[in-house]
Amino acid sequence: MSGVLVLYGTDISPPVRACKLTLRALNLDYEYREMDLLAGEQFDEKFLEKNPQHTVPLLDDNGSLIWDSHAIVCYLVDKYAKSDDLYPRDLVRRAQVDQRLFFDASILFMSLRNVSIPYFVHQVNLVPKEKVDNIKDAYGLLETFLGDNPYLNGSTPTLSDFCCGATASSLAAVLELDQEKYPKVAAWLNRLSELPHYEEDNANGLLNYIDLLKPYLKLEE
Repeated sequence: MSGVLVLYGTDISPPVRACKLTLRALNLDYEYREMDLLAGEQFDEKFLEKNPQHTVPLLDDNGSLIWDSHAIVCYLVDKYAKSDDLYPRDLVRRAQVDQRLFFDASILFMSLRNVSIPYFVHQVNLVPKEKVDNIKDAYGLLETFLGDNPYLNGSTPTLSDFCCGATASSLAAVLELDQEKYPKVAAWLNRLSELPHYEEDNANGLLNYIDLLKPYLKLEE
């Protein structure tokens, strides 16, 4: 289908949901190809030709192949956005958004992945205290980043909110957010839930993810 954006993914994946939130914000039409990662579809030879890292999301923009959610969302804004609100062109403001994106990639998402992958791949359901503490630390950093702002980089949503929001909401599959300890994070997530089509683009996949993971995990005391 020449000229059509194609997103490969699965709705239980926070990075995939971040891409869907971005595509929605940009009002872009796209074809969505759901993949069954638990059945190993990402190791299919044809998919590996597109993405040898065998990960989702994968974006196919008329033959240009991009993977990693952070690379995808930045690309989409740079190519298709009518304004730079989601990803500022000003170098200082862009660097501030990038910092939150890298935080999601290296700390926030990894605190979740380090629990989910052992369970999904090896059925390891005991979560060591160290990994629980990593999630608490991630919640705490988000609380600090928000400060007095409604969003992670100020008064309006940016790509950092889509990426970090999709991940942070998914952390509840391991450890429920303590709303008294992290009130700014709770208010921020609630604010994101009011975005148009949030239920379709994030909430439905989020609930499925929590159902797949949360009932089977045991947190080390």
